[in-house]
Amino acid sequence: MAYVVTQSCCADASCVVACPVNCIHPAPGEPGFGTSEMVYIDADSCVGCGACATACPVGAMVPDAALTTKQLPFIDLNAAYYDAFPHADRTPLALVPPQRRLTRPGPYRVAVIGAGPAGLYTADELLKHPEVERVDVYDRLRTPYGLVRHGVAPDHASTKQVTRLFEAIERQPRFHYVLGAEVGAEGAVTLADLRTSYHAVVYAVGASSDRNLDIPGEDLTGSIPATALVGWYNGHPDQTGLAVPLTAAANPSGRAVVVGNGNVALDVARILTRPLDVLERTDLAPDPLEQLRASDLREVVVLGRRGPAQAAFTVPELIGLAGLDDIDVVVDADPALLTGDDQKSVLLRELAERTPSDDPQRRRIVLTFTASPVEILGEDGRVSGVRVARNELVPSADGDVRARATDDVRVIETNLVIRSVGHRGLPVADLPFDDTTATVPNDGGRVEPGVYVVGWIKRGPNGFIGTNKTCAQETVEAILDDLDGGLPEPAGSAKEGAALVRARHPEATGLSGWQRLDAAERERGVRNGRPRTKIVDPVEQHTIAATPAGTARRRGLLRRTVS
Repeated sequence: MAYVVTQSCCADASCVVACPVNCIHPAPGEPGFGTSEMVYIDADSCVGCGACATACPVGAMVPDAALTTKQLPFIDLNAAYYDAFPHADRTPLALVPPQRRLTRPGPYRVAVIGAGPAGLYTADELLKHPEVERVDVYDRLRTPYGLVRHGVAPDHASTKQVTRLFEAIERQPRFHYVLGAEVGAEGAVTLADLRTSYHAVVYAVGASSDRNLDIPGEDLTGSIPATALVGWYNGHPDQTGLAVPLTAAANPSGRAVVVGNGNVALDVARILTRPLDVLERTDLAPDPLEQLRASDLREVVVLGRRGPAQAAFTVPELIGLAGLDDIDVVVDADPALLTGDDQKSVLLRELAERTPSDDPQRRRIVLTFTASPVEILGEDGRVSGVRVARNELVPSADGDVRARATDDVRVIETNLVIRSVGHRGLPVADLPFDDTTATVPNDGGRVEPGVYVVGWIKRGPNGFIGTNKTCAQETVEAILDDLDGGLPEPAGSAKEGAALVRARHPEATGLSGWQRLDAAERERGVRNGRPRTKIVDPVEQHTIAATPAGTARRRGLLRRTVS
C-alpha cells in the first residue's frame, strides 16, 4: 500500500522530514520546493508506513486503497511528477541539518507584526533558538491565522486543518499574542516604539489589496474585488457590510462573471454556486450564508485571457472542481486549444466532453478561455454587463504565450463582476515601499538591521501556505546573522514596552482571549450543526475575548501577554 498526496496539500514539508525513505519531493533544497503546487509521493519507493500522514497538518496524505473515486486522478498526478523528475540519486533518508546556535547568549526579544501563516512560521523558527527569550505576535484583528481564516474557501475544510500546527506554535511558553493592536496607525504603537523594546521587528502583513483591471466601469456598483468577496463570505470584520447582488431583484441576469482564472477565482465560483446543504456544513460566515440562501444566481462565468494550458489555477484545484457532482462545470474553449498533453489541457478536455445536466435548477460554472474584459457596462451606476474581446494566442520570444485582443467582441449580461487578477501589497507605515513590485525592498528579508519582512510583503503574492515556512526560515537566518553580528540592546526594558502597549492599546487581548473566542465560535457551531459559527462583529469579539473577571484582571492578562 502506498500513500498519495491529495488536493489539500499545504507544501510545508512536515511530511518530507517524517518520511523514513525520502520518497516525498520536492524536498527542502531541491528545485521547486516552496513553489510547486504540492509535494508528491513516489509510489515505487513508498513503504506505506504512514509517517507522512501522521506529520501532515492538513490530512492530505491518503492510502491509495482509501482514495475515493474523485481522488483517483491524484495517483496519476503524483506519478507524473516522477516521470519528469525521477530523483534516482536521492539518499535513503531525509536529511535534517543540525540546528544553528547563536554565538551571543541573549536573551533576545522579537516582535512579529501579523498573525497569519508567515508570521506564525516566523515565530516558530525563532523559538527553536533558546537564546530568543520571547516572541510577541501583533495583529490588528482579534483573530489570528490571516488568510487561513479569512482567505481559504469554506468548503476547503481540510486545508484549514493547518491551524492545528498554528495551535502547537502558539502553545509554546515563549510565544505571546497582542491581538486588536494595529501597529503604525494613528495613536497606535509605532515601529520606533517597538524598536525601543525589541531587538528585532518583523513585518508579516501580507498583500491585502487587489490588482486593478484598468478598464472603464471598474468602479461601478456590483464590481467587487475578489479579496473583498472572499473576506465577506469568510467573516472578515472589514467586509461585513459588502453589498453583493445575488437575488433576482438585484441581479436579474442570474449570472456572475469572475475575471481571472487562478485558484481564488475557482474558490469564488464554487462558493457562489454550490448547494446550500453543502455550505451549511462549512464555517461560512452567518450573514453571507443567509444571503446565499436567498441567491438566485444560476451561472458563474470565469474568464481567462489565455488558453487552457496557461490557466492560472493549479492542477489539484482543477481536479477538485472536476470531482464535484453538485454543479456542472462547462468548458468554453476552442477545441483546438484542448489537444495538448499537459495536465491542464487533458483534464479540461475530459470536462469538455461531459454532458451537462438538463436540470434547470442546477447551477454551473463556465470556464471560458482566450477572453478578456475591455469594459464593464453600467446603468444608473450599477453593473449591467461586461464587454469581452476574444483573444488570439501569440508565442513570444521568451517561449511564453501572450494574449492579444481581436475585434471579435461580445457582451455578457451580468450585474455582478468579481475582479480576481491577483493581490497587491500596500505601503507599510515607517517602511520603504517599491510601488512597482508592491513589496518592501529587502535583502533576504532584511530591510535594515533590526527590521525585517516575511511573506507576501517581502516576496510578492505568490506561493502556497507552506511557501511561507521557507520564506520565514530565510528571514530568520537574516535575523540570527544580525544578532550574532551585534544588534544593539533596546533602550527600553520589556516592562516599559508592555506599559506602552497597554497605554496605546488598552483593549488588546492575548492568547487566552483568542482561545475564549475560538471556543465560543465552536460552541455556536455545534448548536447549528457546523464546525464553527464565526463571530465577526469586533465589539462582540472583544466582549467574548476579554477576561470576565473585570478590568484589573484583563490588564493582568495583558501584562502576561506583552510584558
